[in-house]
Amino acid sequence: MNKKNWALFTLSLMGSSLAFAQNGKDSIVKQLDQVEVTATKYPLKQSQTGKVVTIITHEEIERSVGKSLGQLLTEQAGINVIGALNAPGKDQSVSIRGAGSGRSLVLVDGVPVNDPTATDNAFDINLIPTAMIERIEIMKGAQSTLYGSDAIAGVINIITIKPNINTPFNGKAMVSAGNLHSGNGAAQLYGNIANQLTYNIRYNHSFTSGFSTAYDSSKHVPGSIPFDNDAYHSDNVAANLGWTPVRELTVKGFFQYSHYNNDLDGGAYTDARTYNSNNKNLMLGGGFVYALPNTTIHGNYIYNTTDRLSKQDSAVDGYYIHDDFWGKSQYAELYAASNLGYHLTWLNGADYRYSSMNESGIYGSSPSTYKDTSVSQTSMYSSLAYNGPSGLSVELGGRLNTHSRYGSNYTYTFNPAWLINSSWKLYGSIASAFKAPTLYQLYAEYYGNPALQPERSTAYEGGIQYSSPIIESRATWFHRKTKDAIALNYINYVYFNQTEEQGQGIEWENKIRIDKFITLSFNYTWLKLKQVAQSRITNEDTTYNYGLRQPEHTINATLAVQPIKALYLSVSGHYESKRYDIGDYNSNTYAYYPDNTLNSFFILNAYGEYRICKGVKIFADAKNLFNKKFFTIRGYNSIPRIFLGGATFEF
Repeated sequence: MNKKNWALFTLSLMGSSLAFAQNGKDSIVKQLDQVEVTATKYPLKQSQTGKVVTIITHEEIERSVGKSLGQLLTEQAGINVIGALNAPGKDQSVSIRGAGSGRSLVLVDGVPVNDPTATDNAFDINLIPTAMIERIEIMKGAQSTLYGSDAIAGVINIITIKPNINTPFNGKAMVSAGNLHSGNGAAQLYGNIANQLTYNIRYNHSFTSGFSTAYDSSKHVPGSIPFDNDAYHSDNVAANLGWTPVRELTVKGFFQYSHYNNDLDGGAYTDARTYNSNNKNLMLGGGFVYALPNTTIHGNYIYNTTDRLSKQDSAVDGYYIHDDFWGKSQYAELYAASNLGYHLTWLNGADYRYSSMNESGIYGSSPSTYKDTSVSQTSMYSSLAYNGPSGLSVELGGRLNTHSRYGSNYTYTFNPAWLINSSWKLYGSIASAFKAPTLYQLYAEYYGNPALQPERSTAYEGGIQYSSPIIESRATWFHRKTKDAIALNYINYVYFNQTEEQGQGIEWENKIRIDKFITLSFNYTWLKLKQVAQSRITNEDTTYNYGLRQPEHTINATLAVQPIKALYLSVSGHYESKRYDIGDYNSNTYAYYPDNTLNSFFILNAYGEYRICKGVKIFADAKNLFNKKFFTIRGYNSIPRIFLGGATFEF
């Protein structure tokens, strides 16, 4: 870490110290008292865990109706969702702390979800609209011990179930419209009948004529044909049911079906007028919670299918594509959390994962197909946590994975923390992680490599957190080292194992209540990546001191004003420093030129809402207020200025 970044880290601690001196040792905490379930799989206050957890509250999501899930996540420290600021329907690659897509696990209501047809096995977050989310819990750092493969960099738990509902019939509706011929509508019914049956039924529909996915670099050339806009349409329906026949037992079931269509372009700087993608996802599952006097037993099961069809008509675009991927995954889990006394909690569990996929396609005149291919993994894990009266907490855990292709492997975690008083907390961790190659990386025609080895990483982190009625501040240092990291060779387009990949950085998160009407929130992320990989120009190994599409510096800030209870106004800014992307392709040497530099950028957003009466609210949202032209992916447009307005109704 260079002197500049040590200085930034030191300033964060000095800022927290100043706030502590102003507010005293007996401050009433807020952030440290938030209850979350992702870090330990059972309810726990943040003050009792040393893991780095960020909670996006229901109130924050309510004020993000104009944002996609990817845009909402990108505003969090340490998270970069590549594609979130591009055209609707563009691939969303979630990167936590610089780890590439597929190395962060997505949960829906605590249950892992993925897409076996995707190159990186990552779940497509385009399938979950913001309007259907209740809250989000984000846990950063290696989490393979509790959550298994794909949790190398962190876990994102998308929670859709409404808590603490006491009335039998409630409803909510939202409608909005904006420029680019865009609109969104959502409806929800939920309730609790006789304290035995809870239900939550949701529907969302959105559409836009959009803008061109690819950047038109020839639009000023006389006689050139302008690129057309790429439209997007989506429908989502979901339901959750919970039945409590006796006080100790709750049985639950859930269903979600998501479908979206979006127009595609032919690639960077390349238009396509009849190229589109049809994406379908079905999730079915259930589970139970059984509470004994000192032990709570949980069971979960999910059946998940994905169907992705891409088609392009050669009569218009001069090229024919028909590519159909179909995938299926199943996940079953049983675990128990036991109170042993003496401030000890023991978690034990086992899970089973199965994934399969197949492809049938034609590219031009060449068929691309492979038969149904599958992998499975069985795991057992255990974690012992101590939360003592002195403020010391320690978690020690381990997992044994038995993979159908790669045999047995182990991961571990050691996570101490010390709550010094009601406001200050020190924390740290060391943890290992394991990620097997995806089915696509192993078996896809042309791209697949059956000789791939699993990724293995070790992550370290440490930090300090402060919370008072005036300021909440957290500074975290992290370092991750990965052996055999999987990447695509851009010369022969075959997946390979890199020699080594390292990532380190600092996350600094703050929320300041300037007075009871004004709040300032901001976060800063410094990220430094190092990769020893095959060169993108020759086949020799090269050391890259950066990651593709990953900025070294990222800043998010929001200033919110609420002069009266009914009115809320905010302005927010998002800054990313320069980053690198794949260079232009050389058709003579069949290789790329050196990596391109994408310039830094800053965009400004605004939001306002007014509550007309109980249950009725109007709102307006503006993204990229000054219509800044910027790029996060070479050759692809980012969002222009977008306005929308609407209303919500609750009863």
